[in-house]
Amino acid sequence: MKNNNKIKSFFYKFDFERLLTFGYISKLPQRNLLIGYFSYIVFGIILLMLPFSHKVPISFVDNLFNVTSAISTTGLATVDIVNSYTFFGQFVILFLVQMGGIGYMTLSSYIMYRMTHHFMRIKNGVMRASFTLPAEFDMQTLVRDVIKFTFIIELVGALLLWLFFAMDKAPMPFWNGIFISISAFCTAGFSLFHNSLTIFDTNVGVNIVVDILCIIGAMGFIFIRDVMNKLRDRKYRITFTTKTICVITVIFIIIGTLQLFFFEPTLKHYSIGNRIMVALMHSIAAISTSGFNTINLNSLTMASLITLSMLMFIGASPSGTGGGVKSTTLSAVLAFIFCKLGDKRDVTIGSHRIPTYRIDTALTDIIFYGLILFMGTYILTFTEHFSFTQILVETTSALGTVGLTTGITADVSDAGKIILSVLMYIGRVGVLTFGNAMLIRMSKKEKNVVNSDIAV
Repeated sequence: MKNNNKIKSFFYKFDFERLLTFGYISKLPQRNLLIGYFSYIVFGIILLMLPFSHKVPISFVDNLFNVTSAISTTGLATVDIVNSYTFFGQFVILFLVQMGGIGYMTLSSYIMYRMTHHFMRIKNGVMRASFTLPAEFDMQTLVRDVIKFTFIIELVGALLLWLFFAMDKAPMPFWNGIFISISAFCTAGFSLFHNSLTIFDTNVGVNIVVDILCIIGAMGFIFIRDVMNKLRDRKYRITFTTKTICVITVIFIIIGTLQLFFFEPTLKHYSIGNRIMVALMHSIAAISTSGFNTINLNSLTMASLITLSMLMFIGASPSGTGGGVKSTTLSAVLAFIFCKLGDKRDVTIGSHRIPTYRIDTALTDIIFYGLILFMGTYILTFTEHFSFTQILVETTSALGTVGLTTGITADVSDAGKIILSVLMYIGRVGVLTFGNAMLIRMSKKEKNVVNSDIAV
């Protein structure tokens, strides 16, 4: 009994966050989040550079890129994962995907809770910044639910994919089932098969399981919690956030699917049923930022690539495992535009009035996101020789932590790989978190501010 108390006391006093951030702790949750994910990247690079992690020599830049892609749950890779990394290396990448998918400090906080039955040591501000949660959400409940839901959903997905891979006589069906399930739920898009999931373009079982895992992961833990509460209690009222997430996600999945189905000539040789399935897969892959593909994107028309880029820009939902500007941000910005064009003082969605600070956050987010995307694309036009559309898809995919590519990733220059790595890192921590961490000190130095008018 005394030994158990000593163990609990040790874990209660143990500051895991300080270990991850190399002893640096800031009063700003956003800055701690930046440093925390950076530490994940450092540890990942060290592990992948071990001699028994790779089958062939892999450069530091390539390891940096692949680790950043894993921890940001992007899925872009500069080398063939199965041919370049050993089982240990593949496991490291999958572990980084899992850690990136469930969020910074989530697993360590849950372990601490199980050992001490206290959440007092959890850095509530850091966790809240990581999940982008409304103020009324309880972090203690969410952390428990995130871990529980994640492993249950991934386990079910892994068993189903194992079955379908075995029926299709795919190599290593059990390991691939685990790998793809975690990668799909975390919307990472990493695959041990060559060319993602192209060999399963008409496999109904694989497509359905992967699509569902990607959607659930992208819609996020707010959505999952609401659905579970509704199943337990029919009188439970689904939150406005979840309703907005569902509406925006479904609308843009339909838009993307219809565009690919009717206007993409590459899909014309498929039967109607398979064409719907392929179009739906890529629409979901873009909006959920999962990045799986069952056809070669380099063969798509410019219109289809622009459509997928638009969906990647919008991205997943708050508290989800995906990237992008988020569906709720888009809904707030669209509501702001329509209300202001209609000369309305308040911004509303249906009967719901959106607080001014939420509108300010959404506008800042989408403008800053667009600016970073523009700058990344602009810089890559200097360092790379690819077409503008290919570069745009690559940068949108990197910043949105998507993983869809026209096939140029391996051929990008080292300078380009570093730029894309920075974009993936920013996309994972969030553009607002990145901006706050970088600029908040500057705002505190402002003095003698006066009111002035400006024509717009």
